[in-house]
Amino acid sequence: MNISTNINNPIGFFDSGVGGLTVYAKFREQLPNENCLYYGDTAHLPYGNKSKQELISYARNIMDFFKTKNVKAVVIACNTSSSAAYDAIKDDYDFKIYPIIQCCAKILAEMPIKRLGIFATQATIASGVYELEIKKYNPEMEIYPQSCPNWVNIVETKTQGEAQNIKIIYEDLCRMLVHNPEKIVLGCTHYPYLKGVLSSFSPHYMFIDPADFFVDYIKQDLTKSGLLSSASGNGFEKIYVSANPEQFKTAAEMFYRINDLPELVQEGVLKN
Repeated sequence: MNISTNINNPIGFFDSGVGGLTVYAKFREQLPNENCLYYGDTAHLPYGNKSKQELISYARNIMDFFKTKNVKAVVIACNTSSSAAYDAIKDDYDFKIYPIIQCCAKILAEMPIKRLGIFATQATIASGVYELEIKKYNPEMEIYPQSCPNWVNIVETKTQGEAQNIKIIYEDLCRMLVHNPEKIVLGCTHYPYLKGVLSSFSPHYMFIDPADFFVDYIKQDLTKSGLLSSASGNGFEKIYVSANPEQFKTAAEMFYRINDLPELVQEGVLKN
């Protein structure tokens, strides 16, 4: 961490699309005086089927962009990027980086359960990071990872109420329930939006949204590091996307109200 960092500099958030707004909205609610930037990498959506090298490249491009904005920290509000890219980029920047999986793993590991299901994207499941990180703290916990390759698109298109998509979600859930998990982590920031559908088939308390743990962790760490904003009143926010700003604004409504059209960024350069 650069000791010259201004505590009132903004905090950056990024995800492949609108899903990271589940984290962002909770953060804005708890720390409204912080200045915030959000980057939705919609040009490369979805992340779940991309290679590790592609994901590292996308993350580095976004981090470089945030660096030009003099951020004091970046929140990787994306499980896929957290699993595939964090280790490759974590030492390359002089601001704090908060990856959702690694920050939440200890809290998940300390839950008083023995069997934990993980719903996530193909890339996150293939990385094995959830199991690796949780077992650092609780090697006895049984973990059942499962990819749900259609769920991000269902959320982005807001078609979770269509019969064929309800069937997809139900069948994915049934494959998980065979393992008799006590809790199931919704290990992609898009997935909490499907809680309503999931809860029609299993008790709502089974499903964990890591964003709740994540925001608490970030708040505590910013406090401990002396990086909380000293500003009074509400901080500013700026939303950026790498493609389709109108579509992003419409899709974002399910998670967070955006007043202004997001600004378009391509390869880290604003397109005016």
